[in-house]
Amino acid sequence: MKLKTRTLILLNIAVFLAGWTGIFGRIISLGGLPLVWYRSMIALAVLAAVLPVLRKVHAGAGLKAPGPRDALRIAGCGVLLGIHWVAFFASIQASNVSVGVACIATSCFFTSFFDPAINRGRLSWKDFFISFIAIAGILLIFSLDVRYRLGIVLGLLSAAVYSVFAILNIRVAESSGQDSANMLFYELIGCVIFLALCMPFYIHLNPGLPAVPSRSDFWSLLVLGSVFTIIPFLLQIHALRHLSAFTVNIFYNLEPVYSIIFAAFLFGETREVGPSFWAGISLIVISVFLQSRRQTAH
Repeated sequence: MKLKTRTLILLNIAVFLAGWTGIFGRIISLGGLPLVWYRSMIALAVLAAVLPVLRKVHAGAGLKAPGPRDALRIAGCGVLLGIHWVAFFASIQASNVSVGVACIATSCFFTSFFDPAINRGRLSWKDFFISFIAIAGILLIFSLDVRYRLGIVLGLLSAAVYSVFAILNIRVAESSGQDSANMLFYELIGCVIFLALCMPFYIHLNPGLPAVPSRSDFWSLLVLGSVFTIIPFLLQIHALRHLSAFTVNIFYNLEPVYSIIFAAFLFGETREVGPSFWAGISLIVISVFLQSRRQTAH
């Protein structure tokens, strides 16, 4: 099996698992910032326990400390990851699962502009066309209701920040030589430290909101921070080493499809499921298929 084909299969597994994260945003009662802080700390602890195992299974795959400059750059990516997560969960809590995940799928559109700007390349009209197809599918799946204006703004912010994270993650991984697990480990450290500094301000501005998880929240956070964070993000960061940021974001357009289906069954968010829903799914699948053909053709 070709490396790119295998990478695309692993990326699809990551997207399916990521489709469940929006559900946790609805289940957990914490606000976006403390939710992400606890999630990141749990993910960091789990990854720290897993890394010695990776070292035994794969020679040289253990934790290798980067130099100070690379550590700061990787941690900076972690800060972007934390902002993306906070805005994503806040979007869901300000609206619903469908709105939050629908907005996230616009990351491919942002990437088609940010990538050439950051990497000083030329704008790819093929990328723009494929991202336009995907966004048309998202709009068909869910008509962005003005009642959810705040959720939409937060969701678009999350998508924009994620597209920058994906682009910079590729550059930092290539220049630092860190593998996927090490990249995620130091990104989570940066994320945890950044959110810890933000927590006092959050508590001060939101005195009536819970900052400590309940027992049910804790178990949900444990599952979210381990199974639905470590596995998909390791697969995602691995994919970013072999595929373009645009390709990874295009595949992540399937995340809202999974999330909306899950939310329809679990929370009764069934109004998206109709003729426009299936038409939207068709456009998203077409965009993913077109980009897959472009990648495997090379």
